Amino acid sequence: MDEDFEELEPVELPIDGVLDLHTFQPREVGTLIPDYLAACREKGIFDVRIIHGKGQGILQRRVHAILGRLPEVAAFRLADGSGGGWGATLVRLKQEEG
Repeated sequence: MDEDFEELEPVELPIDGVLDLHTFQPREVGTLIPDYLAACREKGIFDVRIIHGKGQGILQRRVHAILGRLPEVAAFRLADGSGGGWGATLVRLKQEEG
């Protein structure tokens, strides 16, 4: 069973400014979020929506803790009702100086 798991190819995510964490394990978000935000910045996407779901708020708090440590994040807040409410976080990225 473990051999099958090791043979799986990495999943390529579309870099479109929306990151849905429902298909990821909580332990993966620590590297996934910074990598995804860096890819967004490279593509000129500076407004990102991270969908973490509502649940008990554990993943939301983890996402917010990660965002709070990233220097490329200008601001973040929970989405309004039409954008997922407290099940999603809106992120504004700093534009690269150049």
